[in-house]
Order: sequence, then C-alpha cells, then structure tokens
Amino acid sequence: MSPLEVRAAVRALAGSKVREVANAGFGQSDVLKFWFGESDEPTPGYIREAGMEALRAGQTFYSHNLGLDELRNAIANYLVALHGRPFDAQQICVTSAGVSALMIAMQSLLEPGDRVVAVSPVWPNLTEIPLILGAHLVRVPLHVAEGQWRLDVGRLLEAITPKTRLLLLNSPGNPTGWILPKTDREAILAHCRRLGTWILTDDVYERLTLDGAGSAAPSLLSAASPEDRIVGANSFSKAWLMTGWRIGWLVVPPSIREDIGKLIEFNTSCAPEFVQRAALAALQRGESQVETLRLELRAKRDFVLTRLRAMRGVEAPMPEGGMYAFFRIAGHTDSVNLAKRLIAEAKLGLAPGAAFGPEGESWLRWCFAAKRDALADGLGRLESWNRSVTERDAHWS
Repeated sequence: MSPLEVRAAVRALAGSKVREVANAGFGQSDVLKFWFGESDEPTPGYIREAGMEALRAGQTFYSHNLGLDELRNAIANYLVALHGRPFDAQQICVTSAGVSALMIAMQSLLEPGDRVVAVSPVWPNLTEIPLILGAHLVRVPLHVAEGQWRLDVGRLLEAITPKTRLLLLNSPGNPTGWILPKTDREAILAHCRRLGTWILTDDVYERLTLDGAGSAAPSLLSAASPEDRIVGANSFSKAWLMTGWRIGWLVVPPSIREDIGKLIEFNTSCAPEFVQRAALAALQRGESQVETLRLELRAKRDFVLTRLRAMRGVEAPMPEGGMYAFFRIAGHTDSVNLAKRLIAEAKLGLAPGAAFGPEGESWLRWCFAAKRDALADGLGRLESWNRSVTERDAHWS
C-alpha cells in the first residue's frame, strides 16, 4: 500500500514561523507576548452586547450566503463615507473572517499555473493561498530609504507582465507599516487596467494610519470604477478589535458577485448571524472608538520606535500605519533563532521576520497594540539583553 499523502502543493507549504516561535513560549507565564497581530484589549462592550443580544433572540440559524442585507448596506455606506465614491450593497459579500475573504477571492480568480505578483515582506497567508491553488508567485520586495519602507514602483510595474493574472497589495502593510502613496496607486491602476491584470487589495489596516494620512490610508478602491478588475478584502478584526469573531467582507465587481456567493456556500455557507449583528453595531457606533484606537497606536508607535532607535545596533524604520514595529539588530541574521533566544534569555516574545517571506529574514516584528506598561517592560528587557550580548561579544573579540 502506498503511503498516505496530501497534495504536493499542500505538503510544500511552510508552517507558520510565528506559531513556531509562539509555541516555544506558550505555557511560560513570565514571557511578555507581542508576537500575534492583535490588541490586548477585548472587543468593545457595545459590540459584545449586540452579539449577545442576537444570541438571546435566538439568531443562530443560517443566513444569506452574501450576508445580512442590513450589514451589506451598512458596509456600502461606510465605504462611501470613507472613500468618497459610490458603493452599492450589491458589491458587498460578507465572509467568515478576512482570511476567508482572501481565500474566496483567489479561488474565484486563479487557475493552476497563473502568475501572481505580491509586494513583500507581507503576511504569509496572503502569499501562501496562491501556492495552495497551484499558482506561481513572484515577490517584489520593499526596501528601506531614509528610515521608512519604500516601494520601487518601476520594479513592480516591470514584474506585472501581460501574463500576470493577479497583483496582491497590502497597505498599510503587515509587518512593515508601509503605505502605498497616491501617486504610485494611480500608476499601478493604469498599468493593470492596460494589461487586464486583476488586483486584490488587502485593506485590513486601512483605518490604522499613524501619520498625516487622514481617516484612512489611500486605497485603490477610492480610484476604481465598479467594473474595474479590483477586489477589496477587509475585516473587522483590527480597527474594531474583533479578531476572535472571524468576520470580514469583500468588495467585488457586481458581475462576479453571484460566483463569489457560490464559493462562500462551498467554503463556509455563511457568516453566523449573531456575529454579523455585532459587526453591524461596530459600524453603526464605532467611529469614535476607531479614532481613539488610531491615536493610541500613534502614541505607542512613537514610544516604541524612539526606544528601539536608541538601542545599539538596532535599525527600526518608522511604520506609517498598522500596529507593528519591524526592526533588526546588527549581527543577527537568523530571525527564528533570534526570536527563540529572546524567549529563553529575555522572556520576550516577538515574531520572526522570516515568517513574512525571505525579504523579512533578520528582522523582527513587535506588535505595539499593547498596554504602555507592558511595552515599557518589554523594551527594557530587550535593551538589557542587547547590552549584555554586545558586552559579551566585545569581551571575546
């Protein structure tokens, strides 16, 4: 009998290096944990209460594949206010989590062997999904210039050839905090329109702008027409502190909406109604909370980056959005090994940069969506560890 095997594409997938590091620190109560991408604050009470009220009312049955009409209309109205152009509920598809939105979008667009281009380093789920589907992935790396992450847009346009089926963009980016400039947005959109290339834009961090970008980061959805080959994916996880609820949405051209509905049926059937009711409350009542979170993250970003940049041998580009510091320490090139050392020697839990692609190797990701005291404690631990390692190395040199 031949050995049991899964598909070769699945067997070849890399396991999560964030999970690998986190597993090394689980069960250690004295480890400060900044490795996952979520706030340490629970979902706001008004959102939790809306979900519980729906449960008390017995709203536990199947719902429409594309989501409740009330929620789809609320998302469309939210996008109109955010992006200043028309959106219709017929373009909105509610999904069970943002990552499910990404999977369903790519299931609808990709054939085995298709060429996919991604700006990286980036959240691994975004780039592993094409590989699950048998597509060919091309990475275009960001680079650091003048203390910030930057995209060589000319290099990206060269990578998007007539054979490119899909471009993947995540802005603000995880883990770098890079934000796509408006000028680059126009050039990318024009180039993809000319070639007929689809764009999938992951906008989960769009409300978490940390500098002068206004209430949202520049999005390709702002410049697109309804029938452009653009799909927008989003989630309630980050801006509304709903990571555990697993609720997101897609913005799609109306002509592919029914096909997306089929895929939702065959993936998850529908999002739970009580979760959708909680998401509706988030949109109806959460604008001031989102703004408060954004200002808090800006202050925490500035605090963490100031301390990191003061440490010997640390390079820490300034993130423009999101909730992460992506930094590296001179002399350390194996990020998984370094992250595990920090757990063992400093009781500090960070995510290894290699988890976000080969361009992230030697870097570390620190989620600063945490209480100020915890951040200060963690920074102190890193500073002490870095100083002791530097002094030890100097002693032996």
